[in-house]
Amino acid sequence: MLREAVFIQRNTARWQKFEQELDAQLGAEKAAANPDALAEMFIQLTDDLAYARTFYPESRTTAYLNQMAGRAHRLLYRNKREDAGRIIRFWKTELPLLFQSVHKQLLLAAVFFGLAVGIGVISSAHDENFCRLILGDAYVNMTLNNIQKNDPMAVYKSMGRADMLMAITFNNVRVSFYAFAGGLMTPVMTLWVLLQNGIMLGAFQYFFYERGLFLTSFLTIWIHGTLEISAIIIAGTAGIVMGSSFLFPGTYPRREAFKIGAKKGLKIIVGLVPVFIAAGFLESYITRLTEMPDWFKVAIILASAAFIAWYFVIYPMQLVKKFGYNSEEEYQESNI
Repeated sequence: MLREAVFIQRNTARWQKFEQELDAQLGAEKAAANPDALAEMFIQLTDDLAYARTFYPESRTTAYLNQMAGRAHRLLYRNKREDAGRIIRFWKTELPLLFQSVHKQLLLAAVFFGLAVGIGVISSAHDENFCRLILGDAYVNMTLNNIQKNDPMAVYKSMGRADMLMAITFNNVRVSFYAFAGGLMTPVMTLWVLLQNGIMLGAFQYFFYERGLFLTSFLTIWIHGTLEISAIIIAGTAGIVMGSSFLFPGTYPRREAFKIGAKKGLKIIVGLVPVFIAAGFLESYITRLTEMPDWFKVAIILASAAFIAWYFVIYPMQLVKKFGYNSEEEYQESNI
């Protein structure tokens, strides 16, 4: 093993040359990079990085090489010719592998949201005015009026289908974006968004439970709520990933770690777009059909839950087992 000072002395000139080439190519308006030369440079950098990580894991040298290798990788990826299957690969491989690397954060977001739901239920049980405080007098009074008319779920029939789809999808995107954007610098605001929505859900469900309508409300609301609530939790995961990357940069410089975390979080939000649309469609076109048989409602809820569990949890683990990639970065590097 070389002493770190010797390792630096032997390679400094080459690293400086690499850095100059990266600066020149990244600064060009139209990159004309030689892909073979760039690939060779990237290989040498990753070899040096692997050596540094092994023998100097906490060193600034390791962080420097890691940052420069990341820049080289992004340049290679930018100049790589994209084929028609790029979008398919994103949904089929890249996004699931990204989720495999953030399962701990996903579990944290889910547990925290569940605790918030519990707070909403317990608070409503001990204070009859809590539901009004959380849900608002207008909504509570409207729902009580609908219950008296023997149509407690009438709120889902109050708008036109197309208008409702647009409004609901926009609202879901807005809430999820707040959950993600709350992760700027720290995950505190993300956790606050999860707390608010969890308490609201707990108060909402207890409101119907208290009136003997829990099953009716559950089988109606969760037709779309399974996807909607899952999307909020997953968006919270994106915010936690971004905020944690700033607080705990590891061997990366803090700025570089934050950029990586923000990129991961943004990919997660992009991955939620179909879920937003599907949840909005179900709420606008299916939930309003309150006379549907219960078995059909249960089937939709179970199918939605199965999809979320499979795509975001089970399938990523299957990919790791099948291909041996532990992260989205490893997959991308292997496909350069």
